[in-house]
Amino acid sequence: MASFNKFNSFVEALAEKVHNLDSDTLTIALCAAANAPVATNTVLADLTQISYTNLSSRTLTVSSSAQASGTYKLVIADKTLTASGGAVAAFRYVVIYNDTAANDELIGWYDYGTALTLADGESLTLDFDNTNGVLTLA
Repeated sequence: MASFNKFNSFVEALAEKVHNLDSDTLTIALCAAANAPVATNTVLADLTQISYTNLSSRTLTVSSSAQASGTYKLVIADKTLTASGGAVAAFRYVVIYNDTAANDELIGWYDYGTALTLADGESLTLDFDNTNGVLTLA
């Protein structure tokens, strides 16, 4: 999977109790190449998303949210996105946001480097790092 990029506002939102990464609902947003997220985006409304009409659930599952020896690690289970009933529009960016937070605050994104499409019946597995986690805080 591509490298994780955090949104600048995530740091402040974390410090000000906007996120509870252990219990909040984390969700995927998809953006086309022409609508790249930037580090200064703060909330989901800042992004232009593709249509999700033919896409399976985008809700993520937190496998582990814990600290050891003063280092916190967030591990998210791999997620399979499947097109059903038609194709899914081209996207390049996979964004993680907090769907529980009042303003759908952004956490981070992955840049796949090229546009991806899913034809009806095709799937894409988002292979999150189960060893090092999506993010660590030390």
